[in-house]
Amino acid sequence: MIVIGSGRRLYRQYLLEGAAGRRPLWLIDEVPATWQRPFVVGDSAVAMLDHDRSDPDEQGIADATVAVSRNRPISGVFTYDEGLVMAAARLAERFGLPGATVAGADACRDKSRTRAALTAAGLPQPRFELVHTLTEAAAAAGRFGYPVVLKPRGLGASMGVVRAAGEAELATAFGVADRAGSGGPSSYADGVLVEELVAGPEISVDGTVRSGEYRPFFVARKQLGPEPYFEEVGHTVNGADPLLRDAALWCVLAEAHRVLGFRDGITHTEVRLSDRGPVIIEVNARLGGDLIPYLGQLATGIEPGRVAVDVATGTEPDLQPIRQTCAGIRFLYPPEDCRVVDISVPSPDEVPGLLTARAMVEPGATVQLPPRAHIDRYAYVICVDDDPATCARRLDEAAALVSLTYEALVPAP
Repeated sequence: MIVIGSGRRLYRQYLLEGAAGRRPLWLIDEVPATWQRPFVVGDSAVAMLDHDRSDPDEQGIADATVAVSRNRPISGVFTYDEGLVMAAARLAERFGLPGATVAGADACRDKSRTRAALTAAGLPQPRFELVHTLTEAAAAAGRFGYPVVLKPRGLGASMGVVRAAGEAELATAFGVADRAGSGGPSSYADGVLVEELVAGPEISVDGTVRSGEYRPFFVARKQLGPEPYFEEVGHTVNGADPLLRDAALWCVLAEAHRVLGFRDGITHTEVRLSDRGPVIIEVNARLGGDLIPYLGQLATGIEPGRVAVDVATGTEPDLQPIRQTCAGIRFLYPPEDCRVVDISVPSPDEVPGLLTARAMVEPGATVQLPPRAHIDRYAYVICVDDDPATCARRLDEAAALVSLTYEALVPAP
């Protein structure tokens, strides 16, 4: 099984470990394997990105795969990295392997294409326009009415996504989204999406698609940080979430995948639960980030790494939960841009239900807030409990015991 990119150990080791329990893995990554070695049978080091590190080096990845295939049969290919989903799709098509097609993956990767396809099919969407200048953005916002949301066309993790409450904030918001998009893949750097703001709580759904049949297996409730940005500061997965029985929601999501031409693979779909029903915010051709699949594993016993391997090899995955509990994560951001001096975290015996608390950076690291940086966190805590409300209280208690000592950074002009 070819795995393209292992990701950051703090966020992704559990996926690699789970996948290794299902099939022998060969890792293609930017540097030789270190912490990944217990989970792979071999690895290839490839300069993963070119063009100023924004575009995947798909030829290098393909060459490495061809070299592996000379000695080992390849049963599938997958990635959980947003920036590598197109490379994985092209590789699967080239080798005739199961998985997302290039067209299906691109329909998810390009948020403008996603919006256009789902809108044309009459599925619930925010009104949107792809714009290239501030003048065009102002015209679109005038047609939709403020507040509006601006976002890059091809990034994930809410990077560069910002709200403009009125005309006075539009120029700054457009600049944030445009700069963020310019630093991403060149294929999706052309243009910024302006969308009407959809009010309501936000969820994410990890699901499988096999021969066109969509099956959800985790639902996460999302907690967002302060406006005007959409930083994801927490997630909670309840193995007994009532939304798992919401037929209307699953009908919308199944139809969305059909319209996008996504027939095989794993997706992470973000949805706003609005007063007009579920509204799709985006569909990503990969597992969720932010340790959401790990929370799902804790809450249900379903191992997302094993599911990813099964789907990528054309095998029917086992999505039957073996437990139904609640697991949540809280990410901690500094009160201001800073240089970290020290971080102390509580031990599990200090808070009932606290599973783990981790510092995410070392002393001396710089941690900044949007718009200067995105998803720049210094620690996280994970709690479990049978009751969602109690789990939320445990997260509050654990987060309050994390101590950050820092030196404030002098603001840049």
